[in-house]
Amino acid sequence: MRRYCFTLQVKPERLEEYRRRHEHVWPDMLRALRDAGWRDYRLFLRDDGLLVGTLLAEDLAAAQAAMDATEVSARWEAQMAEFFINGRHLVVLDEVFNLEHQLGEWQ
Repeated sequence: MRRYCFTLQVKPERLEEYRRRHEHVWPDMLRALRDAGWRDYRLFLRDDGLLVGTLLAEDLAAAQAAMDATEVSARWEAQMAEFFINGRHLVVLDEVFNLEHQLGEWQ
C-alpha cells in the first residue's frame, strides 16, 4: 500500500462552510470511500485555502476511478465543486523523504 499526498485550493471566502461540510460527511460517502480502497484518508486546511490530503491506497488512479463510478460521489462532487479554485484537479505531490525507509537502511 502506498501513501499519496495531494493539494487543492479552496476559495478563501468559502473556508468556514467547507469546514462545516466536512464535520459530518454523509455515511454513504464514507462507505463509498472505504469500499473504493481509500485508507487513512485525511484533509488538512490552511487559513489561505491550501488543502492538503493524504491517503493510503494500492493504486490512486484505481481508487479514484472506483469513486467516480459511484452515484454518491457524483452528488458530493457536484455540491463541493463550487468551493475550489481551478476545479477539483488533485495535484499529487512526490514523496522526497520517508523516515521509516531511511531508518530501515541503518538497521
